[in-house]
Amino acid sequence: MPRRSSATTPRFVVITGLSGSGKQSALNTLEDLGYFGVDNLPVALLPTFAELCRRSEGTLARAAVVVDAREPAFVAAFPAAYARLRELVGDVRLLFFEATDEVLMRRYSETRRPHPFDASSRQTRGLRAAIAAERAVLAPIRELADRVMDTSNLTIYDLRRQLGAALGEGKGGRMRVLLLSFGFKHGVPTEADLILDVRFLKNPHYVPELRPLTGRDEPVVTFLSADEEVQETRKRLVELLTFVIPRYARDGRSYLTIAIGCTGGRHRSVMLAEALAKEIRKLHFAVRVRHRDMAK
Repeated sequence: MPRRSSATTPRFVVITGLSGSGKQSALNTLEDLGYFGVDNLPVALLPTFAELCRRSEGTLARAAVVVDAREPAFVAAFPAAYARLRELVGDVRLLFFEATDEVLMRRYSETRRPHPFDASSRQTRGLRAAIAAERAVLAPIRELADRVMDTSNLTIYDLRRQLGAALGEGKGGRMRVLLLSFGFKHGVPTEADLILDVRFLKNPHYVPELRPLTGRDEPVVTFLSADEEVQETRKRLVELLTFVIPRYARDGRSYLTIAIGCTGGRHRSVMLAEALAKEIRKLHFAVRVRHRDMAK
């Protein structure tokens, strides 16, 4: 059973468990969350690596390692190495990954990789016996885990969500949001995840003194902000994005591109992209703004 349920973000995460249970996917996810990841680290090097992290002066502030039964001496060496690790790094989390026999067999069938316990030196006969042998060998390690994660019915997005919850990363994680202004007459950006069309708003292009300016210039901002439809549109777009952005992040995305288009991409879309960026930052997401067609 897990020993802790702390919501604080750990500095060091140890990933172990059954072969084929998703340990590599978990490591990839933690790397996306800003952890320095190491796969198949020899157990004896756990304390050494922790000491290097501690001396890194912040460059290795958070680390995640995968250790497992591919190493013959793993079960015998792990308890002492893990105890030493906890002495060196106070905030450590041990995650144990598993899945049902049927799911593990299907995954190995799909990847066509040999199971590490299905070898003559292990004296097992076939994949099912190899899975059973590994499960029995790792049972003592499973009891040490802070959290046991069954990935049998998890998609990669579910795994990301559960890892974020287990490690106190919180909703939203580290997803980056790009607000991209553009002009429809120059083509719709193919990289957009969400496209907002604001061509129905009044167009500063038809005001001679505003035409050479852009949506970043104060006269254009003032002109558009004074219009009630622009004000209402901005309000409703803020409500929409406040609702959908955390839900995109919940699905484990690393990036979200929101494209805002007007006719030429110089005035309305630019002004609204800048305004919406300020609101999205209040949701504690990293936001960039790019104006694709503003100079055209």
